[in-house]
Amino acid sequence: MFKKTLPFITLASALTIAGCVTPGGGLISTGNNATAASGAAGGASSVNANSSLERCDAPLGTIAVDDGRGKEWFASFGQATQVTTIEPLIRLAVQQSNCFVITSIGNNRTESRLSEITDKQRNSGEFRAGSNQHAGQRVAADYYLEPAIIIGNESVGGLAAGMGGLMSGFAGAVAGSLQSKQSVVTMTMFDIRSGVQLSVSEGNATATNFGAALGALTGSAAGGMGGFSRTPEGKATVAAFMDAYNNMVISLRNYKAQEVQGGLGRGGQLKVGN
Repeated sequence: MFKKTLPFITLASALTIAGCVTPGGGLISTGNNATAASGAAGGASSVNANSSLERCDAPLGTIAVDDGRGKEWFASFGQATQVTTIEPLIRLAVQQSNCFVITSIGNNRTESRLSEITDKQRNSGEFRAGSNQHAGQRVAADYYLEPAIIIGNESVGGLAAGMGGLMSGFAGAVAGSLQSKQSVVTMTMFDIRSGVQLSVSEGNATATNFGAALGALTGSAAGGMGGFSRTPEGKATVAAFMDAYNNMVISLRNYKAQEVQGGLGRGGQLKVGN
């Protein structure tokens, strides 16, 4: 009896492992949440934020967050992981941290829609007097945050030797194709007025998933579990961005401007010989 149930107990353990996401700074548990970014934010208040998120006592300025769409990495990343967007979760973490006030600039779709609504309310003549739709109310962004995925869905080792050897048949096929996947990302922050890069940080996370083992499933079973083969990489990417953002916040707490003798953009100190 024990010998028959052992493979399935081990298989259940394997599927539990497949939900693990480990960022570079340590384990971030998603709990009942889909990703490492959780809860909500309203102004300077946050609810159910991940306890590992770094925070600021007061905002450092306003910021525009790039939505990633149109970048060279986005199409292949989305196809591999079925992640449709990363920006809302980054915005959630940024607002929960209270380090920046987020503007709509940076998301072309949102910015276009807001501009369309503003233009209609201001110029259609259909809205009540006193609606306060005059020009000059939009808030400018001080900084620009650009996320980038450097390595997405990269295999960093299989677990076949370790777990596949403990099982046989179906259970062994599933456990034998468990793999550890890595996401490596960066976040870069620029001062918009000067164009100077103020900060850049790297974040990474790994997740365990399974892919080839789905071939052992048939019919509705395979269909029901197909999405799970991609989900861990998406979760790892969100955790990697949180890791990168945490690293950035820590560095910005000790921020010191880079000064060049004679002033920035005035020739520098590396002179050309005669």
